[in-house]
Amino acid sequence: MALIRDRELSEDSWLYIDDGAPIPADGGVIVSLERWQAEREQLSGRNAPIGVRLDSNTHAESLAADVDRLDLIAVPFDQFRDGRGYSTARLLRERFGYTGELRAVGNILRDQLAFLERCGFDSFEYAGRTDAAVALKAFDEIGVVYQTATDRRQSAAAARNHPSRAFSNGTSG
Repeated sequence: MALIRDRELSEDSWLYIDDGAPIPADGGVIVSLERWQAEREQLSGRNAPIGVRLDSNTHAESLAADVDRLDLIAVPFDQFRDGRGYSTARLLRERFGYTGELRAVGNILRDQLAFLERCGFDSFEYAGRTDAAVALKAFDEIGVVYQTATDRRQSAAAARNHPSRAFSNGTSG
């Protein structure tokens, strides 16, 4: 599986650690939310990056108090039609102020990349059929957006109603 980080193919230096498995002293590790909650003090005291993998049913609020302690949060997409991860990402970024790496994991397809990025994801475990290097083009294919999102792009309505577009009679075009 390819890793896309900040719109580029990247090597993944993070290790997923199973519950109960020993935590290596060096390198970034990703643990389950349950393990994080049980071992929070020991894990946050490491001199290496720490990440948490949520499950599909986890609400963003479960990490609200810990966003400043985590270097990575992995949000799963078990099925293409499950959109809960989009909401989780926006809540983590906008409501809880998470600034670390936010990774979409699971069934991540080319057609989702730009939308996931707009919701706050900056890395993706890409599983699509299209070659990952070709899939990178998906980030630039949407020129006009209809809603505001974490990327703060101007919506079509805001652009249409901008004062610079006003006609001399006060209407906009």
